[in-house]
Amino acid sequence: MSAPDVTVPGAWAGGPVTDRATCVLEGNAGPMTLDGTNTWVLSAPGSGEAVVVDPGEDDPAHRAGITAVLAGRRVALVVGTHRHRDHVGGLDAFLAQHPAPVARTAGEHRVAGLGLRVLATPGHTSDSLCVLLDSGELLTGDTLLGRGSTVIATGNQQGVEQGGDLGDYLRSLELLLSLEADVVLPGHGPPLPDPRAALSRQREHRLARLEQVRCAVAAGHRDVEDVVTAVHGDVEGTVRWAAAQSVRAQLDYLAQQP
Repeated sequence: MSAPDVTVPGAWAGGPVTDRATCVLEGNAGPMTLDGTNTWVLSAPGSGEAVVVDPGEDDPAHRAGITAVLAGRRVALVVGTHRHRDHVGGLDAFLAQHPAPVARTAGEHRVAGLGLRVLATPGHTSDSLCVLLDSGELLTGDTLLGRGSTVIATGNQQGVEQGGDLGDYLRSLELLLSLEADVVLPGHGPPLPDPRAALSRQREHRLARLEQVRCAVAAGHRDVEDVVTAVHGDVEGTVRWAAAQSVRAQLDYLAQQP
């Protein structure tokens, strides 16, 4: 693959990153989506086919942007990295325009001139997937973000069990650390040019936060909201909701330890 173009330290606007991967950035920026959802269009140079990872929300303007980047190439495979609406809410509408098989489980594919390994990486949600190209690009969905830390999504949201689990998440990070990858292409935020360093930082952050939660419990905090305040301070709104999700996952993890 070509050298990744990850030189912009500030706002992320999408665009080509390697000679096989281009990001179409959805206009849904926010506290949980960072700069917006990254839809990745993957194709070997000269191929008349492409793979689309995370077609995003049900947004006609975003679908038009993906179609423009496809530039006439046929969609040979779609991968949804997990069930959340900002990644696959527009999947059916996208398939209506670009009919293609959808990879929903782990497996290997040879398509659009690419070798792809779809990997089961539960933790953020129970159905989270990552994709490794044989050219070195590692697409991580929400398992590893371009900045910040991943929420471990627990409980029931909009009638769907999320299945987030800290133990699963730590094991998924170990799996990704075992891979030979050259650049991380995340589901939100900019690419990361040193996968091992980025994954190691996330693992160490998780373990450090787990220790903070352990200390909060030892100090007498038991309720999720009390632990959130003890560990994260007086955060509010969406940030507090996200912190509570991960704290609940950490408390569940600690309860399972001998």
